[in-house]
Amino acid sequence: MWKLFMTGMLISFLGTLPMGMLNVSAMQICLSDGYGPAMLFSFGVLTVEMAYVRLTLVAMDWFRRNRKMLKWMEYVTLIIILALSAASFYAAIHPEVKANPILSNSFNRFWLGASMSAVNPLQVPFWFGWSTILAGRGLLVGEGRNYLSYIGGIGIGTFTGQCLFIFGGRLLADQMDAGNDMVQSFMGLIFLATGLLQGLRIYRGRDAISTMETD
Repeated sequence: MWKLFMTGMLISFLGTLPMGMLNVSAMQICLSDGYGPAMLFSFGVLTVEMAYVRLTLVAMDWFRRNRKMLKWMEYVTLIIILALSAASFYAAIHPEVKANPILSNSFNRFWLGASMSAVNPLQVPFWFGWSTILAGRGLLVGEGRNYLSYIGGIGIGTFTGQCLFIFGGRLLADQMDAGNDMVQSFMGLIFLATGLLQGLRIYRGRDAISTMETD
C-alpha cells in the first residue's frame, strides 16, 4: 500500500508540472486574492480528480460509450481557457480592474476549482493509461484499501504540484516587483499559449477520445 501511495503521488505530481488551465488558474488566484482562495481552488481540483480516478478504475466502458460527451468537454475546456486569457488581458488594459474577473469573484473557490476540473477530460485517459500499466505490473490489484492508497497519493501529488505554482508564482512576482498590468498580461499570454496547444491537440486528433482509443 505504501508503494502504491508513493507511485500515485509521484505520477500525479509530475503530471501537474506542465502548465495547464488548472495550475495556472491557481497561480493567478494566489496573485490576486492570496494563498487561502488559491488553496481552496486546489482542493476543489484535486477532489474532482480523485473522483475521476476512481471512476476510471471501474467505469471505463461507460466513458468509451459516451465519446460525444467527452468531445464536447474538450471544446468547453478550450473555450474556458480562451475566456481566461481574454479576461486577463482585459484586466491588464483596465487599471480599475485589479484581477481576472472570471477567477476573482464571489463564487466559492472550492467549487470553482471543482467545476473547472470537472470539464477537463484529459485526466480521464491519463489516469486510465497509468492505472492499466500499474495493474499490468501487478501493483494495482484488488480494491478497498489499495484503491484508497492509490487515490490518496494522487490527491497529495496534485496538491503538491499546484503548491509549486501557487508559492512559486507569488515568489516570482515579488522578485520581479511587477505591476498588476504586467502580471495580468503575462497570465493572459500563458492562458493563450495553453489554449493554442489545446486547440492544436484537438485538431491533430490527440484529444481525450483518440488517446483512450489508443490505450
